[in-house]
Amino acid sequence: MIALSSKVPSALRTSGCAALAFLCLAFATPSAEASFGFDDLDVTFNNPDGSPALQAGAHPYSLTVTVGVNTKFDAELGYEVPDEAVRDITVAQMPGLVGKPTATPRCTIAEFSAFSCPASSQIGVNYVTFAEPDNVSRVAVYNLVPPPRVAQRFGFHVSGVPVTIELGLSESFPANVIASVRNISNAFTFYHSRLTIWGVPADPRHDAERAGGAIDAPEQPLLTAPRSCEGPQATLFSADTWQRPGVLVEAPGVLTHDGADPPNPQGFTGCARLGFSPTIAAQPTTKAASSPTGLDFSIDVDDEGLANPTGLANSDIKKAVVTLPVGFTANPSVAEGLSVCSEAQREAETALSAAGAGCPEASKVGTVEVQTPLLEESVNGAVYIAKPYENEFHSLLALYIVIKNPTLGILVTQAVKIEPHPITGQLIATTENIPQLPFSHFRLHFREGGRSPLVSPPACGAYDGHDPTHEPVKAVLTPWSGGPPITTTSTFQIVAGPDEGPCRPNGTPPFDPGFEAGTINNAAGAYSPFAMRITRGDGMQDLSKFSAVLPPGVVGRIAGIPWCPEAGIAQAKSRTGEDGGTQELRDPSCPAASQVGRTVAGAGVGSQLTYVPGSLYLAGPYNGSPLSVVSITPAVAGPFDGGVVVVRVALDLNPKTGVVEVDGAASDPIPHILQGIPLNVRDLRVYVDRPDLTLNATSCEEENTFATIWGAGTVFDPAGETPVGRTARYQAAGCASLGFSPKLGIKLKGGVRRGAHPALRAVVTPRPGDANFERAVVTLPRSAFLDQAHIRTICTRVQFAAGPGNGALCPPGAQYGYARAWSPLLDAPAQGPVYLRSSDNKLPDLVVALKGPASAPVDVELSARIDSVRGGIRSTFAGIPDLPVSRFILDMQGGKKGLIVNSRHLCHKPGRNRARSNIRGQNGRFSKTKPRVIALTCAKRRKAKKRRNAKRASVSRALIAERAGSGR
Repeated sequence: MIALSSKVPSALRTSGCAALAFLCLAFATPSAEASFGFDDLDVTFNNPDGSPALQAGAHPYSLTVTVGVNTKFDAELGYEVPDEAVRDITVAQMPGLVGKPTATPRCTIAEFSAFSCPASSQIGVNYVTFAEPDNVSRVAVYNLVPPPRVAQRFGFHVSGVPVTIELGLSESFPANVIASVRNISNAFTFYHSRLTIWGVPADPRHDAERAGGAIDAPEQPLLTAPRSCEGPQATLFSADTWQRPGVLVEAPGVLTHDGADPPNPQGFTGCARLGFSPTIAAQPTTKAASSPTGLDFSIDVDDEGLANPTGLANSDIKKAVVTLPVGFTANPSVAEGLSVCSEAQREAETALSAAGAGCPEASKVGTVEVQTPLLEESVNGAVYIAKPYENEFHSLLALYIVIKNPTLGILVTQAVKIEPHPITGQLIATTENIPQLPFSHFRLHFREGGRSPLVSPPACGAYDGHDPTHEPVKAVLTPWSGGPPITTTSTFQIVAGPDEGPCRPNGTPPFDPGFEAGTINNAAGAYSPFAMRITRGDGMQDLSKFSAVLPPGVVGRIAGIPWCPEAGIAQAKSRTGEDGGTQELRDPSCPAASQVGRTVAGAGVGSQLTYVPGSLYLAGPYNGSPLSVVSITPAVAGPFDGGVVVVRVALDLNPKTGVVEVDGAASDPIPHILQGIPLNVRDLRVYVDRPDLTLNATSCEEENTFATIWGAGTVFDPAGETPVGRTARYQAAGCASLGFSPKLGIKLKGGVRRGAHPALRAVVTPRPGDANFERAVVTLPRSAFLDQAHIRTICTRVQFAAGPGNGALCPPGAQYGYARAWSPLLDAPAQGPVYLRSSDNKLPDLVVALKGPASAPVDVELSARIDSVRGGIRSTFAGIPDLPVSRFILDMQGGKKGLIVNSRHLCHKPGRNRARSNIRGQNGRFSKTKPRVIALTCAKRRKAKKRRNAKRASVSRALIAERAGSGR
């Protein structure tokens, strides 16, 4: 009796246990609006001697359902009459009571109409009271051929009037049998019915009540009692009348009970006698490792007692917990183009609804087939992805199994909770309160292909449990009978590598990622977006972290770009709830002004990945690095919202080379699992594409972007990270078109006499748009000697590198000057002290230790070798970073702290005081000049003398004019 005739009242969809709350009503009373109501409601399972039949899973001798209606005395007629004329009666039987529609031959409608149903089709008798209170008629009840959309139909005649009972299942839990009598004829007045259905209709013991006498037919059970011993179960009754159609009166019947007066409610007993031995079989649809796969999963039940008239049916499965082995995980690729089924859409499913009228077809990920010994045909269905967090489990992952057969009018839905392990991604599927409906085979098939919902395990071999890394599929099944759960397993094999290639050795998977990097437009000195891409193949270790060293000269102009505040980064990290990613999309945590680029991550296995975009923001110091970039990715893929993935990357500027470095040790790792779903990131693209941000080198030498990429090891060996180095060729173009004509000015301030120690200021002013410096050699005139006696303290190389580095721990006495450098990359000048530092040369090196402004606190080290050539001091700055500078000022101390001593009076023949500069640009061009070294004291004297001379000349001219006027 597995069918459904129509929607039923809410009370009739309530489980038997919940219905016990109505016990206080005893029998139904009339509603407040009318006097119509039930009387003498009863349900009993009987043995041949009339005693209660309460053995769970047995085929009772008979089932008797009694229903009567309230009456009132009619003075005109002189006897009791019903309050109102019954129109429809619906009886919702207790959960677990089932029947087999084909247990007997079926009487056709033609035979039924002709009162000629075969005796073998009789399945019981009904004692009907009609017309008058004492008019009781015994009629035969037959098993009829059901109409479309009905699984089973019984029929009988009352005074020549046909009455049919249609049976089906409720559309919601507990999927119990619903018996309905519709449009009861007004040709007679209904008082009372005592319907008895035979448990085994062909049992000869029923021949005495059989209308056609004894029959020769196989004995097959029509009824099977519930396989649960949870206590008394209620049967619920509902009816309306012709006077008030659609106005239902509902009431519980007396529960299964003993024969005492008054009766004592009884539950079914003897569940310990019921068998329970289902088995499972599970096979991925591919035998290749780390590949997109479906799954063929089945539960098989061998239940001989269900068809044995004297046997006991096995217990049904109440709860199933299925665990896939570690490595057999969810596939992110399934998200692309996927829809979901909401609770409302699930509830909109009916036995007759067309595909997509309830759960959308785009949410379908599999099919289901159920075979039961009770039906001659299988019942099919589909598996849908439930709407995340808005399902009955309030979980990210859940499934809805919808089984229906329009021909039989069957609809059964079941929710399945999917719990991925947060660390391993191992999947556990749990479904509880499975309806008590016997089946022999349950087959579930998850779709295969690029968008399949699962990923096969990563290693070849037999998954049979002999190796702890190769566990089988396991199911823990709990019976309705109350007995202990059983565990059953299914083995399978992986015999090929990804893409059906050869198997890879067991242990830590290989790691051979691809790497690409470079600017989109490689014009030297021009702004261009910078792109980087990391890829890996199926079956490789997941990406864990990476370090990168950009090509020399590829730098970012961060002037005017604010940092994403720490509070914003914290907010992004906190968005881990069910709509965290959606919140981030709607209201980004970092200000738009701080965005410097974007990311795109392709996740999944096989050729069809799910791509998720993210944003890159400039941020402040992180883990000892002066700057950082924070990647914020709302993990929203298709219908799934996994919150927000925040990865902060530490940025350094190599102080000697000026090369931008991504410090993998100080950066956050790349997550490879999110809320229990292994991301399987296969394609990671980074675009630093803010306009006028990334600047190309001004050197056209062939260079490389260097990267170190780490694999994540395995679940069983997470410490087995594998680093590999990668390079991507980079070369700027068009360097010859860049000019190179910097200006150098040198001034001395202080004493000009021989032996004096003037201070020095050197000012370098490059021309905008020219190539950057690569090397500079400046030789002072022979009038300037190095006074070694003034070299007091020297910073050692160890001291210079100690602590935060860049001379931060050099002795104060080792400082001999100060420098400032302006750059279009920065908001304010980089500046810092000038030290003498120990070297391998005869003289110490001159080191300029620059520190960027607060908005970019990077370090830059400029080191010059000091020597003497032809009597002049020579400073050689080699390996100058390829960084744009708009102005550079170097101030060296004078006086007692001065390193320069005059070899002669500087004001004597000042034109001879010329330096020599030989400066080379990154593009290979040279600028050779002989700038005059201006002694400011001499210049002042010359100006003063010039003013005095001009004044004297003016006075002389005035005297001459005066004398000429006087005629002298």
